[in-house]
Amino acid sequence: MKEKTKIAVFASGNGSNFEAIAQACAQGRLEAEVVLCVCDHPGAYVTLRAKRLNITVLELKPKDFISKKEYEEEILQQLHKLNVQLICLAGYMRIIGPTLLSPYEGRILNIHPSLLPAFPGVDAIGQALNYGVKVFGVTVHFVDSTLDGGKIIAQAAIPYEGNDRGEIEEMIHAQEHALYINAINRVIGNGHC
Repeated sequence: MKEKTKIAVFASGNGSNFEAIAQACAQGRLEAEVVLCVCDHPGAYVTLRAKRLNITVLELKPKDFISKKEYEEEILQQLHKLNVQLICLAGYMRIIGPTLLSPYEGRILNIHPSLLPAFPGVDAIGQALNYGVKVFGVTVHFVDSTLDGGKIIAQAAIPYEGNDRGEIEEMIHAQEHALYINAINRVIGNGHC
C-alpha cells in the first residue's frame, strides 16, 4: 500500500479550506494526511479547528523574526521534521519566499478567488466587482516566484450578474472546497509529491 502524502496547510484566518482538506483526508477522499497547520496569526480560528482535529499547529508571528528568511527557516525545520511533501496555502496572506519555494518547488499549491490570470493579489473579489465582471471564479495553482502567476491546476467559473459582495463570496466559498480537493488529488496522482 502506498504511503499517504503528508500535507502542511498554511492559513491566516478562519480555516474552512483547511478543515475541508483535513476532512477529505480523514474520509479517504484524499490519499494524504494533514500533519501540520502553519498560521501567521496566532489565535486565528484555523488554529482551533486544527487543535480540535488533533493536527499539530505552528503559530508564528512574522514580526518576531529578524527577517522573512529567518521566519521561513523556522517553518522549514518543522516541515522537514514532519516529512511534509506538499504545502497547501488556504487563505495564507503572505507571499512565499525562496527559503520555502526552493525546497518545495512544484509542491506548493494555492487557492485564489478569481479566474487567474485576472485579478491576482489581495482582494480579488473586490477587484472583480469594481471591474464589473459577469463571471467570477476560483483557481488552484502552483506557487512560484510570481504573484498568483504559477501554473494553473484547476478552475471553476461562477456566473454572477449582481454586485452583492457577501452573496458572491458565499458562491465562491461553495466552489472552493471541492475544487481544492480535486486539484490536490490530481497533483498527488501525477506524482508531484
